[in-house]
Amino acid sequence: MIIRIMGEGQYEVADSQLDALNALDSQLTAAVEAGDEAGFRSALDTLLAKVRESGTALPDDALESSDAVLPAADVDLDDVTAMLSDEGLVPG
Repeated sequence: MIIRIMGEGQYEVADSQLDALNALDSQLTAAVEAGDEAGFRSALDTLLAKVRESGTALPDDALESSDAVLPAADVDLDDVTAMLSDEGLVPG
């Protein structure tokens, strides 16, 4: 799975990490839906860290289609609310 972090780049993440990413995505979604700014910030930071640690950064000149696009770490709650789908930010 290819995951883009906006403003940062793309990471190739093994499908075996999908369950862990979806669990973190669920926490993020719950915090966003509750309007919990502190919970949202913590969940987003944890999700982004998991992608960075479990994924392999692709070269900047790689032109891969992203399976998921995650917001940058400095995004605000309202912007993430607009990005959410029925599956959250990470499909699967």
